[in-house]
Amino acid sequence: MRRVLVANTKGGSGKTTLASNLAGYLAQLGHKVVLEDIDRQQSSASWLARRPQHVATVFNAEDLGKSALQKADWVITDSPGGLRDKKISDAVTETDLILVPIAPSAFDIGATQDFLSLLAEEKAVRKHKTFVGLVGMRVMPRTKSAERLLAFMDETGFAVLSMLRSSQIYVTAAEEGLSIFELSGSLKEIDIAQWNPVTDWILQNS
Repeated sequence: MRRVLVANTKGGSGKTTLASNLAGYLAQLGHKVVLEDIDRQQSSASWLARRPQHVATVFNAEDLGKSALQKADWVITDSPGGLRDKKISDAVTETDLILVPIAPSAFDIGATQDFLSLLAEEKAVRKHKTFVGLVGMRVMPRTKSAERLLAFMDETGFAVLSMLRSSQIYVTAAEEGLSIFELSGSLKEIDIAQWNPVTDWILQNS
């Protein structure tokens, strides 16, 4: 079993978007995927409740016992924005990979900088037992905010995976309980291409 923690202490950074789409992607590859929603807003759990029966199953951790959870190929955790101190240490110790979504505002970058500093101090991260990847969220290409975000990400020392654009595709997928990988039509191709470095990194480190 591999664990992926989607985390940022800044609320509204795009954690649920990353967690739900990654879960859907891995499930449609044929993996047994569990989505664990520990955010009190329960956005990922709501996405699971809307998920249609004809697509690959993503299990809700709330519905599984410990033994069933251990049989999963992947456990994706959508974490709360208020993750702090010891909770961060516990979460890092228990996971294999950490995805950090970052929106391109100055507020998001500032809050994320503090969070990444905490992650860098964690023994599991320093010893390369837990790997951290950064993903820009809701990015408008060729804007100064996108340039600032990329410059910030490049300076962190962590893996810079991709910059995901702001797209109605994500809204549509979320409303239908799907990942963008499961939507029909060709409009999603740009977004899937932006996801490729993320999914490649996840699978290469599995």
